[in-house]
Amino acid sequence: MSSIDVSERVAARFIKFAGRACHHAAMHEIELKFQVPAERRAALRLAVAGRQKGPRVRLQAAYFDTVDRALATSGLALRVRREGRRWVQTLKGSGSDGMTRAEHNVALDAPAGEAPPADPTLHDGSAVGERLRAALAAVAPPRLACVYRTDIWRTTRRLRTRSGVVELAYDEGVIEAGGQRLPVCELEIELLSGSPSAVIETARSWVARHGLWLDTRSKAERGDLLARAESVAPPRNQQAVVLSRDMSAAQALRRVLLSCLDQVSVNASQIASGSYEAEHVHQLRVGLRRLRTALRLFDADTTLADLAEPAAALFRQLGPARDRVAVVQPLERELSGALAAVGLAFEAPALAAPGDAAEPAALVRTAAAQSLLLALFAHTQAEPAPAVDGELPLRDELARRLNRWHRSVVADAARFAELDDAARHTLRKRAKHLRYGSEFAASLFARRRVRRMLKPLRALQDRLGVLIDVLIALAAYRERSASDPHALFAVGWLAARREALLRESLPDVTAFARASRFWK
Repeated sequence: MSSIDVSERVAARFIKFAGRACHHAAMHEIELKFQVPAERRAALRLAVAGRQKGPRVRLQAAYFDTVDRALATSGLALRVRREGRRWVQTLKGSGSDGMTRAEHNVALDAPAGEAPPADPTLHDGSAVGERLRAALAAVAPPRLACVYRTDIWRTTRRLRTRSGVVELAYDEGVIEAGGQRLPVCELEIELLSGSPSAVIETARSWVARHGLWLDTRSKAERGDLLARAESVAPPRNQQAVVLSRDMSAAQALRRVLLSCLDQVSVNASQIASGSYEAEHVHQLRVGLRRLRTALRLFDADTTLADLAEPAAALFRQLGPARDRVAVVQPLERELSGALAAVGLAFEAPALAAPGDAAEPAALVRTAAAQSLLLALFAHTQAEPAPAVDGELPLRDELARRLNRWHRSVVADAARFAELDDAARHTLRKRAKHLRYGSEFAASLFARRRVRRMLKPLRALQDRLGVLIDVLIALAAYRERSASDPHALFAVGWLAARREALLRESLPDVTAFARASRFWK
């Protein structure tokens, strides 16, 4: 796998010029951040310091935003930080690959006392400064105020790898906002020179050695949540993928993998923190299924086995947690209502999760899950090969593969009434793959034709989802019925619900089977 070599760009990343008694530095920060388990913190601190006792410095920062969070919602963070005896104003902007952020630093000529106010004009002329100007232009008046602070002790050390030089930064301290304090204990691995693969190589070693887990949330993002008295960021839903017809299959796959990486890594980070909602688990599983669909669509599930197999494993492991929230609990409530409606006093028997079902946070923190995330970062950093003469155009190649999937789904839909429950479950899976594959390729085709096919396909998927959830609960209650006579009522009620859903599904099945393919 080739890597994007940024040695020249990083080596020359500091662009300095004089102006208003300060120095300016524009750069792109390339790093990954990891949380540290409590039992490994002392050992990690010593490991980062090393034999030469790497430097330890106190970093005290004030972060600024408008009342309506114009910067945070634009993916920007503006801070004034005391680094030893000097003050530095920094503007950061989120990137598109989960590792890279735009950054512009200004060394301030200010006494080492209270933090000076932030001056957004100091970033004029930089690319990220233009993003700041646009964000503030939408606010009237664009007044900045300190919304949270950080107080961090940082221990650093440089490491040379086969692919470049990285800096380890072990941070301990707090984020403070509105009288609330959030502890910080994390390891940052930042590229100083060379290829981004140096960061990933180092991360693999330190994750394996110290049980770390990836966290895409910056201090700014966590500080913004704390300032709003919220503990959980919203789940990350899938984002539309835009491909162009002149792309090679490898270039298109990288674009799709970046979309999957965003959805998977953001939701996994929130889950690993221990504070998450059921929707985070659901969206993580959606991201994993989209990833597996992408690998199949581009015929890369064998060449990228370090993604395909671990993604399938984590998807299955998270299944019981999803079923408990999305299937078991809602159906238990419906069953209780059905019992009350016929005058029965007993409650519906509870369906416990399988005994070996692990909590999502523990699953995401495992070495296997972390290895999957790092492999996904590695593949999205690889430089894809451009299209070559003789290669089938991307639009035609994807149409050919989608056509094969479509035939399979239509064939099963045509004999829907004859399928057994296992075959209907398989149909749902195939419909999901067809939907996600179609969404990946959609930008290459006429929008109206895409909508005409995706609408009945999504309706079919939703209808089958409700049916399969009932089938899952029905199988579980059948196992209980031999030892719990109350479960017999649940079996009967669910069996009747199954028959009703089969009848209700027929119009959606028929509508999809009649829909025209958008790639014709």
